Amino acid sequence: MKSPSKMQQQEQQEQQQPWLADDDAEDADADTRCGIGPCKRLEFFNKYFANKNTFIFVYGVLGCIYGSTYAYSNATLSTIEKRFKIPSKVTGVISVGNDISSLFVAGLLGYYAGKGHRPRWMAVGIFCVAMFCFITLLPHLIWGPGEDALSLTLEQGGVGDSTDYDVQLIMKRKTLCRAGFNDSLAGAECYSPGNTEESGIAPAFLLFLAQFISGIGGSLYYTLGTSYMDDNIKRSKTPALVSVTYFMKMLGPAVGYSLASFFLKVYIAPDLTPSITNTDPRWLGAWWAGWAVLGSLLLFMAFLISMFPQTMPRTIIRRREARARGEQVEQSASSEKASLSDMIDTVKRLLKNKIYMCNTLAAIFYMFGFMPFWMYTPKYIEVQYRVSAARASFFTGSVGLVFSAFGILISGFVITKFKPTARCLAMWNVFVSIIAVCATITYPFLGCNESDMQSRQMVLHKDEVQQACNLNCDCDFVKYSPVCSEDGQTTFISACHAGCRDFAMEDNKKIFTDCSCIPSPIGAAAFQLSEDSIEVSNFSVQDLASNNDSVLTTSTPSSFISNLPQFLGGRAFSGPCPVDCTAMFYSYIALVCLLKFTGASGRTSNFLVSVRCVSERDKATSLGFGMMLFSFFVFIPSPIIFGYIIDSTCVVWGKTCTRKGNCWLYEGESMRYIMNFTAAVFVAIGTLFDVGTWYYVKNLQIFEANRDENMGTKEERELINVQRADNGELAKPIKVADRADSE
Repeated sequence: MKSPSKMQQQEQQEQQQPWLADDDAEDADADTRCGIGPCKRLEFFNKYFANKNTFIFVYGVLGCIYGSTYAYSNATLSTIEKRFKIPSKVTGVISVGNDISSLFVAGLLGYYAGKGHRPRWMAVGIFCVAMFCFITLLPHLIWGPGEDALSLTLEQGGVGDSTDYDVQLIMKRKTLCRAGFNDSLAGAECYSPGNTEESGIAPAFLLFLAQFISGIGGSLYYTLGTSYMDDNIKRSKTPALVSVTYFMKMLGPAVGYSLASFFLKVYIAPDLTPSITNTDPRWLGAWWAGWAVLGSLLLFMAFLISMFPQTMPRTIIRRREARARGEQVEQSASSEKASLSDMIDTVKRLLKNKIYMCNTLAAIFYMFGFMPFWMYTPKYIEVQYRVSAARASFFTGSVGLVFSAFGILISGFVITKFKPTARCLAMWNVFVSIIAVCATITYPFLGCNESDMQSRQMVLHKDEVQQACNLNCDCDFVKYSPVCSEDGQTTFISACHAGCRDFAMEDNKKIFTDCSCIPSPIGAAAFQLSEDSIEVSNFSVQDLASNNDSVLTTSTPSSFISNLPQFLGGRAFSGPCPVDCTAMFYSYIALVCLLKFTGASGRTSNFLVSVRCVSERDKATSLGFGMMLFSFFVFIPSPIIFGYIIDSTCVVWGKTCTRKGNCWLYEGESMRYIMNFTAAVFVAIGTLFDVGTWYYVKNLQIFEANRDENMGTKEERELINVQRADNGELAKPIKVADRADSE
């Protein structure tokens, strides 16, 4: 049988794709063909993936998983700091690794990849993000759960396999007061049977490398995905469909925080039995487990996103129809040849675009101010309201971010229905920024007094280590392991700082005894019955515990001074004293939800202004250039600056035998005021640039003209059908308006 000629093949192709002219048929077939490699032969992909609805769904699900990775990273940040003894300023440097890579490649990749096959380039980017997940998992696979975590398990409770009595005695006394014991116990805090102290430098380097690789993938995903979606969707439907994708992407952080909440409730060594609960500040959850799940899902999504065509078939239809109406159709970036000189010209056009620059600068200052909240919100909640890492992650993800998702979804459908002008959209952004400034200024006043008082108590007993009750206890290197006095009123940094010399087990709970800094209730009660009790009834518990000389005057009864030791020697329970911050915590969450809802409602309008104020050929480059500016001015400096701010409020640093470790206790009140007021200043500056955007967008067209929206009058539609029939594109007339309605 004779094979069909090339001309016959082209005629068959034109019948299958009537929107193409003769000269464009061969090129357009390659552009609209789905799949990669052998998958191109599968009709399944050409049938279901050459469709904008499929892309919106896949891109939205991908955004959900992609957003989950960074939310999961933020939620497990405090656990990683404790595990590898990394200060917040170092984790701030680690977190900007992805922004450093974005700074150097975002603009370049946005330009060159934007002129190529964008879905395949996106797949490469998602593969890089998957590698980020697996590399982040490596520190746990290499170094394991760590000695501190193992010492808090019943199986390896700090004694290990040693049967030597001296070794057991040393390990037992690592957190107790050593006053009255021989010098052989000196250095017990540095003793580690069978192990040497591990450094946090190598894990920090691996985490930084993972973030650096993810920055390459993130820049490809954002710049190419957004421009591809906007190029292949009708302008009238862009707000609604963009809102759908944003809605699905905003569910990502909710999923990530919920996933972190689940795994952080599991001990870092799941095969062992922890001796503490997850409410104890020393608890380390299984931070590493979620990375294997997220990395596997991203690999699968990278395969799916690579199956989409370079250009959607309906996009070619719309361009042909516009040409038939005599309209000028702007060339897409993929139709132009990439060159260095053209890239420089593109950047110059963007820098001279007043709307683009004002809108970008507004976003830069806004994001700079809110970067610490996106990164450190779980830690902020832990510090301010004394909740566990798992609970903080749950509220951060499942509550606040759900409001963000609905804010985006509702705003998108409102914009689609009412089609407001560019000035209305810009004015809404100004309103949203004003609300953000007011909310940020309100945050410092939503503190928990009980939590602040507890922090001050622990600082008091830490700074006054030379007080009589723990004078010779040698607590400098004792690890942070808070204990609560038996009256439930005073929290100490450790049993050593409380002057406790021994402990006992009651109902599988560790109770520290003979604590010289804690008054004995029995002794104190007996003394109150003595004849001299009236003279000393104004002494506080802290005065008794510290032997404060300022209260021991010449009028102090001699019986009080001689019998003082019998009033001390109380007991302490493991863990900090409970505090009730419920009311202020829920007030904070309510304000966060309001701010996230209003802030998210401005995302769609901001997106529309940013993509409509530039030409179609500059769209991908503008997004990449914008990401480069964000990386340089926001994502790199902001986490580092706020990391230093957070560390400046630290009052109890963990110590090892060779270096300073992570922070265990922050001064919550100072953190609230410095962090929030600094953020409010940056957001306020961004509001001024939002006003500038509002001023310059007065002539910007967000949607097509009414004639384009209705696809012309009846006579124009008939003319289009006649012209297309004359060109051999249609076997029978088709109502353009009907097809437009079906899209």
